[in-house]
Amino acid sequence: MDGIFPIKKAAGMTSHDVVARVRRLARQKSVGHAGTLDPAATGVLPICLGQATRVAEYLSESGKAYHATIRFGVETDTYDAEGSIVGQAPVALAERDIVAALPTFLGEQMQRPPAYSAIKRGGQPVYKLARAGEMVEMEPRPVVIYALRVVSWDAPDLALDVECGKGTYIRSLAHDLGARLGPGAHLAALVRTRSGPFTLDQCLTLEALEVALADGGWRERLYAPDEALLERRAAILGERDEARMRNGQPLRFTARDAGDGWQPPVEGELLRAYSVDGRFLGILRWNAAGAAWQPHKVLQVAPVEDAG
Repeated sequence: MDGIFPIKKAAGMTSHDVVARVRRLARQKSVGHAGTLDPAATGVLPICLGQATRVAEYLSESGKAYHATIRFGVETDTYDAEGSIVGQAPVALAERDIVAALPTFLGEQMQRPPAYSAIKRGGQPVYKLARAGEMVEMEPRPVVIYALRVVSWDAPDLALDVECGKGTYIRSLAHDLGARLGPGAHLAALVRTRSGPFTLDQCLTLEALEVALADGGWRERLYAPDEALLERRAAILGERDEARMRNGQPLRFTARDAGDGWQPPVEGELLRAYSVDGRFLGILRWNAAGAAWQPHKVLQVAPVEDAG
């Protein structure tokens, strides 16, 4: 069972809870998730099984999308509704004030993550340090926000659609927007509507997955491991190059039938690799100094002579 189940996470579960549940239901040892969701948040959580765990890190490369409810006038220590109130203020904002402030949060920027987050410091998630009463000073990190769209403004609640790159904290966005506009704010609710290539309407609930695993319908809902990489270029390897890839040896080949728009590879470019009979072999990485494709992720799939 090598592939990806996009799961619709319910509120109250951690991402690790979902992984543990899928591991039991599917009776698979190798299970992981792509992109942590806070327990209070719901929505798209890609769950990778078997060989798909090798490429889970690439699922977020095409970004994520959220539907957020931001409540102004109340600040919390966790930046969401789960935390303790640390500040309150009257809300005298008009929608035009919010719309005018949003462009300052677009594009590449430095964002300070919440102290209550799963980021690790000294091997410990910082939220554990914060809960233990330690002062946690978070360093700003580079993030990118592609789009912000006001869905509705019903003071003190703002419904906002967000499109962003990986590593962006919507809780921090809510906190920072509240600080920019004055009365403070926290994230009241969050739904992830897209994670990488997967959208909410492609997701299974855990209950639906349990049924699909029982009646065999899971095969129609399991996405192939290379779903995370379909935006990248691909190559079909002959038996000789397939063997070299398995042995960790560099590959040198030229593009054929690539079309007039073909561009030479650049340093660090990743390339999907397939066998002549269509099996996904893994990922090659371009090494400009050696002018060769270096095996980067090699999946454990049956070689040509053993297939079928």
